[in-house]
Amino acid sequence: MTLWGKRMGTAPAEVLMAFTASLSFDKRLGSSDVRGSIAHVHGLLRAGILTSDEAESLVDALEKVRAELANGSFAYVDTDEDIHTAIERRVTELAPESGAKLHTGRSRNDQVATALRLFARGEVAVVIAHVLELQRTLERRATEVGDAYLPGYTHLQRAQPVLLAHHLLAHGWALARDVDRLFASWRRLDVSPLGAGALAGSSLGIDPDPVAEELGFHARFENSLDAVSDRDFVAEVLFDLALVAIHLSRIGEEIVVFSSEEFGFVRLDDAWATGSSMLPQKKNPDVAELARGKAGRLIGHLAGFLATLKGLPLSYNKDLQEDKEPLFDAFDQVVLALCGVEGLLSTASFDIERMQGAAGGPGLAAIDLAEWLVAGGKPFRDAHGLVGSLVRESVDRGVPLGELVEAHPEFGEPALEVLDAAAALRRRTTPGGTGPDAVAVQLERFRRRLGADAARLSEREA
Repeated sequence: MTLWGKRMGTAPAEVLMAFTASLSFDKRLGSSDVRGSIAHVHGLLRAGILTSDEAESLVDALEKVRAELANGSFAYVDTDEDIHTAIERRVTELAPESGAKLHTGRSRNDQVATALRLFARGEVAVVIAHVLELQRTLERRATEVGDAYLPGYTHLQRAQPVLLAHHLLAHGWALARDVDRLFASWRRLDVSPLGAGALAGSSLGIDPDPVAEELGFHARFENSLDAVSDRDFVAEVLFDLALVAIHLSRIGEEIVVFSSEEFGFVRLDDAWATGSSMLPQKKNPDVAELARGKAGRLIGHLAGFLATLKGLPLSYNKDLQEDKEPLFDAFDQVVLALCGVEGLLSTASFDIERMQGAAGGPGLAAIDLAEWLVAGGKPFRDAHGLVGSLVRESVDRGVPLGELVEAHPEFGEPALEVLDAAAALRRRTTPGGTGPDAVAVQLERFRRRLGADAARLSEREA
């Protein structure tokens, strides 16, 4: 019989049970539910609702359930609607006299919300740890490549030469923003709903503050209606994970492009590439492609769940059961993608000669020619127009740009040095830019940021 079966005159329809059951996916909350239940037992003891013996027997039973869940010996039965009712049933089997008191002053509404917050808090920490590992790989590769450079692109057209280290760190800083967002969402979800009951609290004098403290939450709920219906934290985390996936997708796209024969900038390690079932010569960047493809899946999770939330009245509605599957899958897919992209980048080799050859065309130094004129007092727009006309003439006539620059009265031979890519890089002195000195400073700042974020994670997990 279900926990609510005595209210009904007939047994629930099979289709109703199949449609409303969540055990198939919310089993993942088992450990979190046990943790929340133990804290609830301690709250009942403090409120004088349980005797010391009753509380001890319930905690012992819950610890046995925790062990069974961990070792895979927990036995489910057909009437288990979800992991929460399954655990309560098993506790009652293990402690028949006190088991019926476990749910006193508690609803599945605040129980589920508590377990989900505990679970999400732990998974956010896992994601942050993996993001930091990918950032460390980017930092290591940026250090290894030294002053190597490649074309920087806008509109996927060669624009200016940039240091490869600068390019790699650009991805690292994007991921640093992801870490910030995840920490911020973690802070907001770190609120205990336990004690809110079904929607209005309890008349039994249970104090939610020590319960929240025992569970490691930084605060307890302020409004019981909001506590059981709030799934903002799920939407926020889904957004954070979707944006992580988008940043991984961008890296994946570059790996796909750069590892193609047309570019040839990157060679993938054999352990991180696949072959073709038909074409013997192929070496496919499947991990990078899936990192790109998974982003769409996570965007779908976010959009779908926001649509679920948008029309819900206060307080709890069964629609909120739809929070778990997208959240669980988003955590799983992002962790896999982070591990995959980290593996790709940590083992890939760069064809520095090919990269620098692609960045060595004089056209990529066109802005340097214009700025050379500006340094001599010419207005930028005039300088831009003059260089643009020389580039067009070079293309139309098939004459090397250097010849036109050398022959032009406003340039001459002294301006030829400006067309050298390595020299162009050295002239990029702006802080945060791609010049060697600026990138050296950036690398050090990035290392300090990594250390600070790692310390933040350790502090929050303590």
